[in-house]
Amino acid sequence: MALHDSMSAPQPTPSPRGWHERAPQLTDGVVTLRTLRSADAPSLVAHLNDPRVAEYIAPAPSSPEAFRRFIRWTQAERRRRGFTCLGVVPPGGNQPAGVIQVWPIERDFSTAEWGFALGTALWGTGLFARAATLFLDAVFADLGVYRLEARAVDINMRGNRVFEQLGATREGVLRGGFRDGEVFRDHVMWSILAPEWRARRAEAHRAN
Repeated sequence: MALHDSMSAPQPTPSPRGWHERAPQLTDGVVTLRTLRSADAPSLVAHLNDPRVAEYIAPAPSSPEAFRRFIRWTQAERRRRGFTCLGVVPPGGNQPAGVIQVWPIERDFSTAEWGFALGTALWGTGLFARAATLFLDAVFADLGVYRLEARAVDINMRGNRVFEQLGATREGVLRGGFRDGEVFRDHVMWSILAPEWRARRAEAHRAN
């Protein structure tokens, strides 16, 4: 569970599919995922710089202007067929209380990594499960992803539980993979394969 660090961003890739021409807006009628706007900056600064959130993610931009620069960067990267970042907008609101993002590892997007950062207003509400389901449906369908990876700090029990509940496989531990000030912590590596996700979604539809 991480906010992507634009300073170490992967180079744009020539994926034949993607969201480069028009960013998606996804909704299930309750939660909405949409591209970030400049006006979102103050809300995201407040939500993602909360110490309870910051403990588990790379440092978020700490001022509205810094966050506006990050938003402009995400928009440019999406158009270049690279990193995509969407805001998580709760029901009844018009500004995001978190972000969810994906970026390529393999040049053709067959392997990608995703991450998220959520304000505490969304914790324990069940909204992230909805948001993640919307996002993963679209990632596997629209981007041609076969293997989707994620990392969570080992002490982030809530984040690791989310990946487990989504059906991800815990593959191992990346020792010292996360730096928190002067402390280095371990990352837990998770993965979901496209056929596993589709089978899980088909089973859910049958159950309903």
